[in-house]
Parts: sequence; structure tokens; C-alpha cells
Amino acid sequence: MPYPFGNNLRLDICGGSHDPEITMTLSGLPAGLAIDPAQLRAFTSRRAPGQNAWSCPRREADVPEFLGGLSERDGMLYTDGTPIFARIRNTNARPSDYDSDIPRPGHADLAAYLKYGKDVDLRGGGHFSGRLTALTCLAGGICLQYLATKDIHIGAHALSIGGVSDVPLDPVNNEIPVFSGEDFPTYDQAASERMQTEIAKAHAEGDSLGGMIECKITGAPAGLGEHMFCSVESVISQAVWSIPAVKGISFGAGFDVARMRGSQNNDAIFTDGTHIYTETNNAGGVLGGMTFGMPIVFKVTIKPTPSIAGKQRSISFSRMENTALQISGRHDPCIVPRAVPVVEATAALAVTDLLLDL
Repeated sequence: MPYPFGNNLRLDICGGSHDPEITMTLSGLPAGLAIDPAQLRAFTSRRAPGQNAWSCPRREADVPEFLGGLSERDGMLYTDGTPIFARIRNTNARPSDYDSDIPRPGHADLAAYLKYGKDVDLRGGGHFSGRLTALTCLAGGICLQYLATKDIHIGAHALSIGGVSDVPLDPVNNEIPVFSGEDFPTYDQAASERMQTEIAKAHAEGDSLGGMIECKITGAPAGLGEHMFCSVESVISQAVWSIPAVKGISFGAGFDVARMRGSQNNDAIFTDGTHIYTETNNAGGVLGGMTFGMPIVFKVTIKPTPSIAGKQRSISFSRMENTALQISGRHDPCIVPRAVPVVEATAALAVTDLLLDL
């Protein structure tokens, strides 16, 4: 059964990595919203596998088929107010690559087996696979176009991979820089090249890398969110935690505030006579769970890809004995680059949900 996201906006995602198709239902968007399919396709293709040396070689076109909620005219798609229903076909699955009797360390296999029993589908991660984020990107890509009509924009980048760091985003201004390369999501070309070298090195050694993604949301009006359980941080975090590889999230200065004094952490407030600003943005654009007009900035920690070439220790479910596991198949040596648009998409879903509260 689906487990939806959202209060005003609702996203349901169904299917598994090696099912014939994966599907989504997105409801809550107003009627009459124009969606540019070429722009949507350009966004979702950033997540698609099999395009370069640092991504999973599984080749999936990830072309969505819209079965409801949209009408087409003059090359554009228009929402009609009913739920948007879409599917993406899995055309390049190889279930023979997987042995469901031996759980893969670092994956959801063990927890899924203990929760759902021996018949749970663990091929390629099954229902717990990052494959389903193709639908997150599709829904989030639609929301990005909706937010653009409100002059709200979202951009993210690979802040770090392994020991290599990109140039951090300016948390105060409303600019979202353009990537330095065509497909690798960094703002500094030298960082892009070094990160790709580190990924290739780990892959050659039968290993993988993790990293950190930084995301910035500009143009969000003051007053989004509520205190306590409906805070902007909690809504964004709920969406971001749906990404299987995420292991942490922080806003603004994040965990660095633990080493600061109040005089360092507090953002000085000033005005130009018309608008109110803060001189810094250690708060990440959120105070008391509510936006106050500054950019929303957060960082997401991504774990190394669990599927690695080296032998790992595991067990056999059927024999209940210890054994060794050698993983075959096709896997990303680093999830971070393809996760960048997924973070943007989840942020778009969360901000749209919050915006529909106003």
C-alpha cells in the first residue's frame, strides 16, 4: 500500500525496482497550471541512471506516461484540478542479479525481511529502492514549475564528496548559481573534476563514497510554517527523509552552532526602510518553525552506496547461518550526484505543501 506525503499536496508512490512499472498520484495542485514537458523532462533526466561513468549503468529512459490529471494543448500540459496519475516503466531490470536469501549490508533488506517476512521483494531493493525517486523527481519537477510562477526557486549542489568540497552557497543573497559543468552538480569546475576522480578511484577499488548536498530556496514568503509539529524544518525534513540514502539533515549553520556563542550565532536584524533583512543567515531562513523572508538553506548527508564489489559478511535467511556476500549487478559508486535533483524535488514538494496553507 502507498504511504503518502503531504497535507494540502498529497503524493502517493507505488511499485518496486524490478516491477513492470512504478506509479505516482499527485493531488492538490490548482487547475490551470501550465507545465512545460520539455523543462520537466530536462529536470527528471538529471536523476536518470546510465548516463555517465559515475552513475549506475542500468539504462532506463524514465519517460513518464500521464494517465490522468493533465490535458495537452499547444505543446504544453495543463492541470485540470484532479489528481495527476503517471507511470514510469521499468525496461532494464535484471532480477537475476539478486539473491534475496542473503541480506545486503547497508540496505533495507534485513529490516524489510524482519518486518514483512520471507516473501518480501528485495530484488534491487524492491519497494525500498532509490529507483522510486524517479517519481519523486517527476512530482517535484511539476511543483518546481508551480513555484516558479510564485517567483520561488530551488537549487542544490554536491557540497562535498569524500574529502573534496565545492564552494558553499551564499546563504544571504537570493541568487542560485549555475553549475560549472553540464551534468556534474557543482559550482566549481575544479571541485567537479576532483570529485569525479575520487569517485572513479573508489569504484576501481571496489568501494563507494558518500557526501553532502546543500540546498537553497529563494523567494519563499515570510510566514510559511507553524511552530512545534508543523514547522518548515519538519515538513522539509519529512520529505527529504524519504530519500533512501539520507542519513542527516541540518538547517542554516546546522551542527556548527554547537561550537558557537550566542553572539556569533544570532543573525543581526536590519532594514532599508522598506524590507527587513538579517545580516547573516545562521538560522537558515527559519525561526520558530516559520520563514521570515531570508533564503531557506539546508544540508543533507548522503551515505556511501551500500552495494560494493568487495566481500561482505552477512547471513543466510533460509539456513540461519553466517555467510559471505559478493554483490554483483549495477550500482552507483556514489549516489550524491544523482541525488541532487531528488533533494531539489523533495524541497519543492514540501514548499508547495506549505504554500498551499496560505
